[in-house]
Amino acid sequence: MSEYDTILVERVGRVARVSFNRPEKLNSFNVTQRREFVRAAQEVNADRDIWVVVLTGAGRAFGAGADLSDTEESGFSGPEGVEDQLNAEYKPGVLAIHHARKPWVAAVNGPCAGISYSYAMACDLVLMAESSYLYQPFVGIGLVPDGGATWLLPHLVGSKRAYELMALGEKVSAEKAVEWGLANRVLADDDFGQTSMAFAQDLSARSPLALRYAKEALNFAAAHNLSDTISKEAALQSICIGSADSKEAITAFFEKRVPAWKGK
Repeated sequence: MSEYDTILVERVGRVARVSFNRPEKLNSFNVTQRREFVRAAQEVNADRDIWVVVLTGAGRAFGAGADLSDTEESGFSGPEGVEDQLNAEYKPGVLAIHHARKPWVAAVNGPCAGISYSYAMACDLVLMAESSYLYQPFVGIGLVPDGGATWLLPHLVGSKRAYELMALGEKVSAEKAVEWGLANRVLADDDFGQTSMAFAQDLSARSPLALRYAKEALNFAAAHNLSDTISKEAALQSICIGSADSKEAITAFFEKRVPAWKGK
């Protein structure tokens, strides 16, 4: 794995853990972090030996959004520069998660606000520590949610609840996040890093092709009608049934053992 200044990438078996690594700044995004994240995401997505990616934050926060105190030269300036920055540096990071051919699991270990919220919601599964929360702070500083939040949140909770979260700027607890469909599970604060990795390890023991194509089918369905989605499922099912892994799974079933997945 490559070395980064603001991103930490660790590998445990078939799982890669990608951590925002600016704990002294609550992992808020500066120029370096948003650019390094894109490179790190591309690296783990391209590694065929990694079947699941965990996204989390170092220290006590998942991420506090954009670092408003960052004065490092970014190459962008003025209102037009903000638009360029969002399109050129944040957008590729969020899309790298959304379009990945493997599942990404957000392990929200603490506060998750602003643009960091979008990175978490772009993940396929979300785990939250008991004391963690999600926060859309934009209205408080006169801004519109960005990083895909206005697409991601309505797809998860519906437009009415999404607008409520954006308009009121409510801090959403882990328990409420699960209730509303923003997260999958709440895990204890103690050993959250370990238990979230155990969850990812369990996921990585499942069929990598099934995980990949189920994600592809869901993403396709979000933008297509039922008829087209059924046809998409049929095409993907044909790929799966013809795979070596499917044949191995059938053999393992009759031999009463766990399949030895190869991702082929």
